[in-house]
Amino acid sequence: MKKKIFAGIILTALISAALTVGLVCVLLGLNSSNAFDLGRFFVAMRFIEGNYVEEVERGKLIDGAISGMVNSLGDPHSIYLAPQLYSQLRAETSGAFGGIGVYMSFKNGGVQVMNVIPDGPGQRAGLQAGDEILAVDGVPVEEISPGEVALKIRGQIGTNVELLIHREGAQDTTYNLTRENIRMRTVAGKMIDGRLGYVKISNFSENTAREFKSTMTELESAGLKGLVLDLRQNPGGVITTCVEIAKELVPAGPIVSVIKRDGSKEVYTSDLSAAKFPIIVLLDKNSASASELLSGALQDTHAALVVGETSYGKGSVQTLIPMAHNDGLKLTIAKYYTPNGRSIDGVGIAPDVEVKSTAPPHLIYDLKLDATDDPQLAKAQELLNRQIDAGKILFDETAQ
Repeated sequence: MKKKIFAGIILTALISAALTVGLVCVLLGLNSSNAFDLGRFFVAMRFIEGNYVEEVERGKLIDGAISGMVNSLGDPHSIYLAPQLYSQLRAETSGAFGGIGVYMSFKNGGVQVMNVIPDGPGQRAGLQAGDEILAVDGVPVEEISPGEVALKIRGQIGTNVELLIHREGAQDTTYNLTRENIRMRTVAGKMIDGRLGYVKISNFSENTAREFKSTMTELESAGLKGLVLDLRQNPGGVITTCVEIAKELVPAGPIVSVIKRDGSKEVYTSDLSAAKFPIIVLLDKNSASASELLSGALQDTHAALVVGETSYGKGSVQTLIPMAHNDGLKLTIAKYYTPNGRSIDGVGIAPDVEVKSTAPPHLIYDLKLDATDDPQLAKAQELLNRQIDAGKILFDETAQ
């Protein structure tokens, strides 16, 4: 009897799915092979809807199926955006979004506060550099991707977000913060050793190229003879912004190639006649995406030496795809290649001179370090001074 009931359930699900699939295939013009694959999905959905021990919401099943498809790609940078996350991302790209005024680092499934913007919601609430974010609005950070963590923290101006914070030597504490319009300066610079300029780029936003040019003008007026370009802890950002900065530093020729699956290629180029001064680029394991693009271009064109650690290895391009129910996909559609044709993705940029970092990342953000407690910066200054004295980039001495 049980076998007959079970067979009846299966038959009903198959008939229902077949009718649904048949209609969908006619509407979409799909062939029999595609129809078979689609049928497998509908059979599973119908069976779950009709027989799961508790009532299920079809929308949740569809969301889960789409999310599962994206997750099956094995690409941490491609994600399904449910309506709430998608609306937040759209608000961000239109400029109508708020934040809590902190820089974050994502590493080994954890999220750490790297720096707190003065007089921002985070600082006023008591957040500190070095704090670890355990959960956002009750959702543990290890259960969602880094992109989703960032999107959940950002949102409409005036709305609230709840963070569970772990601080060394203290009890885990919940903070409730109100999002505000945050204007973060992404470039900071100063003179060191009298003739060396130091520029830290925290990420590549729409205003970064303008900030970089302004900072460089000030440093060159102060007597800059060589540049330390610090891209440590830089997660990347807008590719066109990165290209604008590269045009100020990379000699004439290709900066980066963006290649899609069909082989179509877009090449960004520089027309700079020659490098104006020697450059040392600082990288670490959290330097990613656009920061790797810039350092790779400088390294390949012999415009700079790279000092530090092998970078993160994100050499891919994502696009935002709207869907029918106010949801969307962030999908990888292309990869970056350096001027010499190197793929960054999954590999990163290897330094010319490897120096392990011993400095706390949040101090790197705060520009509170000098050569005495930052071995990477110390090596950069040593190499840069040697190059200035020699009047050239000493690639044959990078192992020293």
